[in-house]
Amino acid sequence: MGRIKNGTLAVGNYTLCRMDGTQQPVKVTQVYGWEGLKRIELPIAEAGDIVALAGIEDIGIGDTIADRENPRPLPALRIDEPTIAMVFSANNSPWSGREGEFVTSRKLRERLQYEQRKNVSLRVADTDQPDAFQVTGRGEFQLAIVIETMRREGYELQVSKPTVVTREINGTLHEPVELLVIDVPEDFIGVVSQLLAMRKGKMTKMVHAGSSRVRLEFSVPSRGLIGFRSRFLTDTRGTGIMNALFDGWAPWHGTIQGRSNGAMVADREGTATPYAIFHLQERGIIFISPGDRVYEGMVVGEYSRDVDLNVNISREKKLTNIRAAGRDENIIITPHREMGLEDGIEWVGDDELVEVTPESVRLRKKVLKQSDRPRRRQEDGD
Repeated sequence: MGRIKNGTLAVGNYTLCRMDGTQQPVKVTQVYGWEGLKRIELPIAEAGDIVALAGIEDIGIGDTIADRENPRPLPALRIDEPTIAMVFSANNSPWSGREGEFVTSRKLRERLQYEQRKNVSLRVADTDQPDAFQVTGRGEFQLAIVIETMRREGYELQVSKPTVVTREINGTLHEPVELLVIDVPEDFIGVVSQLLAMRKGKMTKMVHAGSSRVRLEFSVPSRGLIGFRSRFLTDTRGTGIMNALFDGWAPWHGTIQGRSNGAMVADREGTATPYAIFHLQERGIIFISPGDRVYEGMVVGEYSRDVDLNVNISREKKLTNIRAAGRDENIIITPHREMGLEDGIEWVGDDELVEVTPESVRLRKKVLKQSDRPRRRQEDGD
């Protein structure tokens, strides 16, 4: 599918000019256009028409279909470089294969390679693990869209925390920088400026459009925008508009404050009970509701301190035949925090993963067994 820039197009022989400069003869067998929402076959299409072609199998985005005798390819498309990387791997949790149709690393590799062919700003590379692949894109929001599409198609996978792509320039570590354009009401200028100052952002331009809204431009590191979108929409009460463009490379900006709280991790497989949640909710924020199934190593909440806490969230009240002097305490449960895909990607740490299936989004530790985690941390520290 594409737009005709010059001349006319009909069924016949043409030359396919690829982005790498190679050319090959091809034959167009059918030309389709649109009449409203209905697709119709066209005898000939002219410049300006958007058409769908049949007959050419191996064609990529940015390739040009040119005249057979005098091929003149169009200028190559400029695509922003990928700046954010995540590791996609096959789901190896205890419940792998229960909810999804495609769970093997072979299916995952085929799907990512297919996505790479039609999504030009995406890069897929192998890692040192046979069932894990590094996927780089323009931001965690773009990668979240890819993950959401895959889970709706029946794939099960697990993804890591987003990290920024870096490169060495003249012996100095450089990171990608974004030109962030924000359109907000005047009342939120201070809120947005403070939020971006914490993420090493610098305001470069402010334009008053004459109305009650103002346009701000910031230069901010790409890693500073990880998790920024949801905070931005919350703090501007849904009235803010943002757009980011790749703006080159700059020296490393230093440490950006991330998540400071630890996780509450289930220490056994079972079902979450109201009794256990009631006694745990004062220690932090709970992510699951009563009746949800959990397994060992699954993250069930955010701890109020900066260390992890292993909890028994399936604990039940012991029943005895001894009558209590007073009445039983009334169990009142605070509504839990629902962790969706985007929230999970923003929240997880270096030692955690987001497990994604067609039916569920769960947070988990990379090392599930409680007894193995201290040894793994010691090895990583060494």
